[in-house]
Amino acid sequence: VGLSPNLNRQTMAEFSQKRGKRRGDEGLGSVVDFLLANARLVLGVGGAAVLGIATLAVKRFIDRATSPRDEDDTKGDSWKELSLLKATPHLQPRPPLAALSQPVLPLIPSPSAPEEPAETDLQVTPQLSSPAPLCLTLQERLLAFERDRVTIPAAQVALAKQLAGDIALELQAYFRSKFPELPFGALVPGGPLYDGLQAGAADHVRLLVPLVLEPGLWSLVPGVDTVARDPRCWAVRRTQLEFCPRGSSPWDRFLVGGYLSSRVLLELLHKALAASVNWPAIGSLLGCLILPNVASEELLLEVQHERLELTVAVLVAVPGAEADDHLLLAWPLEGLAGNLWLQDLYPVEAARLQALDDRDAGTRRRLLLLLCAVCRGCPALGRLGRGHLTQVVLHLGEDNVDWTEEALGERFLQALELLISSLEQASLPCHFNPSVNLLSSLREEEIDDLGYALYSGLQEPEGLL
Repeated sequence: VGLSPNLNRQTMAEFSQKRGKRRGDEGLGSVVDFLLANARLVLGVGGAAVLGIATLAVKRFIDRATSPRDEDDTKGDSWKELSLLKATPHLQPRPPLAALSQPVLPLIPSPSAPEEPAETDLQVTPQLSSPAPLCLTLQERLLAFERDRVTIPAAQVALAKQLAGDIALELQAYFRSKFPELPFGALVPGGPLYDGLQAGAADHVRLLVPLVLEPGLWSLVPGVDTVARDPRCWAVRRTQLEFCPRGSSPWDRFLVGGYLSSRVLLELLHKALAASVNWPAIGSLLGCLILPNVASEELLLEVQHERLELTVAVLVAVPGAEADDHLLLAWPLEGLAGNLWLQDLYPVEAARLQALDDRDAGTRRRLLLLLCAVCRGCPALGRLGRGHLTQVVLHLGEDNVDWTEEALGERFLQALELLISSLEQASLPCHFNPSVNLLSSLREEEIDDLGYALYSGLQEPEGLL
């Protein structure tokens, strides 16, 4: 039967390969026979057995590296070779059982014996391994994590505050020169860094830009009573139009539908900070580089100093407009809530945590710092912000349980459990306004990812630290 040229070439190639392998096997086999025959004369039967096994192992390694093998040939070789190696006779006698309980002493050479070559050092009896480190409890790991990853050096905090204060003075001077008709209040830096609630690094500062509104001309309307139906927000409505017509207040230029628009004011200041402020000159004066974040809808300044990197969030605020002393922020909201003002919960949250800790010398604030540092260092938990974690600690903090330092590990696990249960229900009610769900802005996929990461962390909390 005639074969095609391609099939002929393939067959010949396989044949040549097998034949070359057989020749290699025959040549190597003759070498092995020669070594074994001479080994019996020199080493005796026991030494020849050892040499034969070692030579066989070398031969197998050479075969495996130099020739292709079928899968069927490979299946049983590994355990066969292990059985051969395990069957190698021990040339050194075993010590008696009584000697096993005695400590192993290092070998001391005899003073009269000549020094052996350096290669003999490799055959010294190995010393006992050092004892394994003691297992740390979760409480001990938390305290070590707090010391290494939470605490911020005092020098770094002082430098960040100094830069934020200097930027506030420069920005306030700019507002007064650029918008002399708009009564802005004194710019006040603050936030978690100033309240001892910043974890890990001094890299974020809040800079409040308060609006001075005329008393009697403005009133607050809850967001649920507006077309937006958003419980997070408030509307600032212009009143007394019959006695003080529109245009009598400098803030009337930002009115949309009879309400003070946070969006219009944000757009004005965003353009000013991005294009009008001479940040290179201010930065050289302060010994740093200041760059406005033009990509963000928020008013953010990125500060680069040789010793730290700082983000300054410029927050336009309407403070204390009602008896409840709400602090409202101009925030880039979407949809119908675009002209409303977002209620800032941070001041009341920080004050409540401080009051609870002062009542029983508790560790609620320390627990919040630990949670913030954990989420900061774990990319899978990056969607959990300070607001979520603060609310979790506040929900736990109202309970009459042990809040001493010794119970910090137990409270940490309890916070993880509360977060997991909240994610399961896709609901984390605000401590001060239960109608606000703090998880409403997260997508279903993000909630699932967070829940999985937290559940895994609850099974092995040390993995989060």
